Amino acid sequence: MRVAAIDCGTNSIRLLIADIEDDSFREVLRTMEIVRLGQGVDQTGEFHPDAIARTLAAVDLFAAEIAKRGVQAIRFCATSATRDATNRHLFVDGVRERLGIEPEVISGEEEAALSFAGAIQELHPSDGPFLVVDIGGGSTEFVFGTEKVEYAKSVNIGCVRMTERHFTNDPATTQQIESARTDIQNAIAVAAEIVPITKAKTLIAVAGTATTVAAAALNLPNYDRYAIHLSRISSEKVLETAQMFLTSTRDERLSLGYMHPGRVDVIPAGSLVLAEIMKATGASEFVASESDILDGIARSLAGITK
Repeated sequence: MRVAAIDCGTNSIRLLIADIEDDSFREVLRTMEIVRLGQGVDQTGEFHPDAIARTLAAVDLFAAEIAKRGVQAIRFCATSATRDATNRHLFVDGVRERLGIEPEVISGEEEAALSFAGAIQELHPSDGPFLVVDIGGGSTEFVFGTEKVEYAKSVNIGCVRMTERHFTNDPATTQQIESARTDIQNAIAVAAEIVPITKAKTLIAVAGTATTVAAAALNLPNYDRYAIHLSRISSEKVLETAQMFLTSTRDERLSLGYMHPGRVDVIPAGSLVLAEIMKATGASEFVASESDILDGIARSLAGITK
């Protein structure tokens, strides 16, 4: 069965086309556009017209790929920014016109379950219980379990939201960093009331913030998803990398070979979120996974939950 999964977040929109039969999962195409759909949503509560236009232009590109490759089933999941936007109907209508399907505005809990399914697919249950952390643009999901989700909580500390809320300077001032740190610590504490974040055997971090931190920690000359996938990054390296991103200028970050241009502005805040998670969980390392919610969405189309 050839399926197309689309994950539309606050910062990026991504497409995965895969052939799935029983336990066989073959990737046909994986692509991403940084569209910053969540531009200003934290302040205004609604989508900016430019953000909708950028995102629908990316959906047009994805629709062409889907039509060309003979996809049999499509699932489009929108997450944090779309949950928060009062004018989401403008975006939802645009997606429906282009793809002929109803985009799903999924809850933080479903987002967590899909991220978990994607993240653990290549790990053995003996490595569990797992804590999967998905740092997005608008929110961060904490998901705990071994073979299925046992506890999950979504909190609003994504990299775009924290950047817009706190980092008005670049590099951010010490006061701005401390203000963001307090915000992040408070949100982690809320998650920890529900999710046993210190009890996991393996911490897995997914999505662009975590994989970019991994690329930096591994000192990669260019972004290499195969080198990053399932790499183990020590907590010391995470704190060191976060400090580097927080104190560097935009031009310095842009010059890094592994840095996606669309992530330059938000990686300082994103890396701070990850650093605070490492401290709060007490984990000595995290496993960087390139398999995430996108893989979970694809597998859900084929009726696979793990």
